[in-house]
Amino acid sequence: METFIVETSARHIHLTQAQIEALFGKGAELTVKKWLSQPGQYASNQRLDVVGPKKTISGVSILGPARNAGQVEVSLTDARTLGVNAPVRESGDIAGTPGIKLVNPENGNEITLDEGVIVAKRHIHMTPADAEKFGVKDKDIVSVKLDTEGRSVIFGDTVVRVSEKFALAMHIDTDESNAACAVPGTVGTIVK
Repeated sequence: METFIVETSARHIHLTQAQIEALFGKGAELTVKKWLSQPGQYASNQRLDVVGPKKTISGVSILGPARNAGQVEVSLTDARTLGVNAPVRESGDIAGTPGIKLVNPENGNEITLDEGVIVAKRHIHMTPADAEKFGVKDKDIVSVKLDTEGRSVIFGDTVVRVSEKFALAMHIDTDESNAACAVPGTVGTIVK
């Protein structure tokens, strides 16, 4: 049976180049702290405080490179902590979502996103060749079984995302990861 790695995607921020410069100064660039499994994607050394109506979550990682729109991806637990009603959405689908304030704790610079706070819909990144191997196509909704120690689960409502730019991996948030007792090296299997 074909399997794929299941990775935990912790809370993080995506910013446009203009937003990066507003927060870190003219000409500022994100610097690579750690490369991620998706080609060209990285966790940067820069961090921001996410200020909600209820509470602040400090030191949230910014992922690079710069994007076309600002976005904050949190778990449902984080959303409750912040005091925002973040919907479950695919990354990039931010129309009509709550906004949030982002503050650079180093220099006090801040911006407010008018929208962009989401709970990322769990998903599997695949290349076209992977999709063919698994018998799925872009935007298919599948269920995925994780066999973990003492907490095996089947996650329904998992979207398949297919692109030549992707590497095979499933992404779940920290709430989902904790519920499943997922650890580094956990694998998933599509169940029909």
